[in-house]
Amino acid sequence: MRLMMKSNKISYKIGQFSMFAGPATVLFCAVVIMPFAYGLYLTFTSWDGVSLDKPFVGLQNYVNAIHDSTYWDSLWRTVIYSVITVVLVNIVAFTLAYFVTKGLKGQNLFRAGFFIPNLIGGIVLGYVWKFVFNRAFVAIAEAATQDSSSASLLSTPNGAMFCLILVSVWQYAGYMMLIYVAGFMSVDNSLKEASLIDGCTPSQAMRHVVIPLMRASFVQCLFLSTTRCFMVYDINLSLTKGEPFNSSVLAAMHVYNQAFVYKDYGTGQAEALVLFAVCAVIGIAQVFVGKRGEVEA
Repeated sequence: MRLMMKSNKISYKIGQFSMFAGPATVLFCAVVIMPFAYGLYLTFTSWDGVSLDKPFVGLQNYVNAIHDSTYWDSLWRTVIYSVITVVLVNIVAFTLAYFVTKGLKGQNLFRAGFFIPNLIGGIVLGYVWKFVFNRAFVAIAEAATQDSSSASLLSTPNGAMFCLILVSVWQYAGYMMLIYVAGFMSVDNSLKEASLIDGCTPSQAMRHVVIPLMRASFVQCLFLSTTRCFMVYDINLSLTKGEPFNSSVLAAMHVYNQAFVYKDYGTGQAEALVLFAVCAVIGIAQVFVGKRGEVEA
């Protein structure tokens, strides 16, 4: 009797799981797990993306990836871009969150306004800002300097990277701001008031009370902004297309070009797997270090 009741209970739980989590699990396997496994298989072939034959080449694609200097240049460029962008995104987002949680008049309107850039697709955003850099800013510079030969920022390697960073910060900061807003609102006002009564200045209360209690928000924002920056492709494509002279090609764009432009799917998939591994290691290490120091109120 007990075994029957236990079996019925297990069947009931399986039925509940299948009803609520089953569709999501199937979709996750179909959209994430299966393509990942197939991509892993392609790293051991020399498929060109067209032919039916997929010749097995073993680890040759990984050897090609290791010796591909342009890939490592793009990866190093991505690291520089990500470090600068992540720092700026979180500074701007934290500052915005601080001001829109101080009870200012119309702060909800400001929150919505700061979040809107994140709703715009990266392709559209890139083309809009490309027009701004190539036309609007150039026209302003020509009017200010009376020089008709003013060049766009996108025409120089450093300028193109600056534009990528600026647009990325403009897009991501609003989303990270909402996470910091939730962090600010989770800190009990009584703790801040107690610290002020004990003699802390507002800046000391922020540094020693509020920020430690918001560590979970920092961990989430750093993780999300880091992974987004390492995998960025849409803005890179529509804003610079890797120009000038391929000086702004980031890792995701190089992987795409390797697979879909040069028709070398095996090497492209191997390089994509290396990029995934780098991003995963950085993200996991970041979360592990951040979680160790979390403080509970």
